[in-house]
Amino acid sequence: MSDVDLSADEAAALLGITKQTLYAYVSRGLVQSTPGPGPSRARVYPRGPLDALRRGRAETPSQKGAAAAMQWGLPVLESSLSLIDDGHLSYRGRDAADLAATGTLEDVAALLWETPAPIVFPPGRSRTRVGDDGDPVASLVRMLAHGSTATLAGSHTPHPMNVKHAAGLVARSFAAVAGVGDGPLAQRLATAFACERTDVISAALVLCADHELNVSAFTARCVASADSGLEDAVLAALCAFRGHRHGGAGQQLAQIIADARTTDPHQAVRRALGAFGEVPGFGHPLYPAGDPRATLLLDLVDWQDDPQLHALVAICADELDARPNLDFALLIVAERLGLPTGAGTTMFALGRLVGWIAHVFEAWAAGTLIRPRARYVGPRPDLQSSQ
Repeated sequence: MSDVDLSADEAAALLGITKQTLYAYVSRGLVQSTPGPGPSRARVYPRGPLDALRRGRAETPSQKGAAAAMQWGLPVLESSLSLIDDGHLSYRGRDAADLAATGTLEDVAALLWETPAPIVFPPGRSRTRVGDDGDPVASLVRMLAHGSTATLAGSHTPHPMNVKHAAGLVARSFAAVAGVGDGPLAQRLATAFACERTDVISAALVLCADHELNVSAFTARCVASADSGLEDAVLAALCAFRGHRHGGAGQQLAQIIADARTTDPHQAVRRALGAFGEVPGFGHPLYPAGDPRATLLLDLVDWQDDPQLHALVAICADELDARPNLDFALLIVAERLGLPTGAGTTMFALGRLVGWIAHVFEAWAAGTLIRPRARYVGPRPDLQSSQ
């Protein structure tokens, strides 16, 4: 630990809050934390950002607002794709929960891509099968990287051609992680998973389709704003998605659940807080009362008969005011349906692919390069010495 890094106890004392509140700040992106040195890897908290938070430091109100906008704050870009408001998620004005119950990923793609007719997704053709290398999403990365040199141009391509190209990309993506097929997208995935609950898989894909300006969608928009091609923008989004604070959170959550089942849920929560500064799979800054996507998916499967899992959920709700989010629901759905390892992340990525493409289309249509300014906090140059 350096002289500018604080322990959790020291950081909480500096801010005048409890450690539970400190962990809640971390989960909301208000406080930074990193793994500390030594075998325990206990999280440490940089002193500078803590001082800034304590003093509310910002040169001007506009600078303070701009900085806050990058941390779950004010909107920074216009979009007509999805809205998160009052605990609900909607796609172009259609409630996502309703779409999950009555629609398909094909319906959502047509809605988000604004196509006048249903989208035809061609048959998938691939030698890759689920579990070939233990990481289906890595197979998707390789497929996109291989195809990124033969993409269409962005805003200079007529819209119908964009949609046809995007439909082919989605079909290839499903094939890269879920074998071949020419039926509905959810059915292709269910067949690859040897699962009869196509309805649950379809609902998961729909609920994963888009979620405003999350880090992967924002990445896709940034790359697309440079007039990059579709595969390049989607590949960049997928690289962001694989991070442990986004789509990769399921890997950490699986360890926590295993810990709760083999030892004690309270100890598992404490170890997770010490290692990550939060409990992955629980809490969402945009859904303080609970993630509606998780609620819907968990209602589709029977999971309440697991006492350790139920205790883990109760502890996070009672002590951290954090409820299951989409990552938790996808992992439990995959577990309860007997799907292959990593299936939750696979459904997340394939569903979100439709939203990434929609964000690329919007960025191309905007025709504006995304180029924010940085607020410099380093040493000032010594102008006198250079004269």
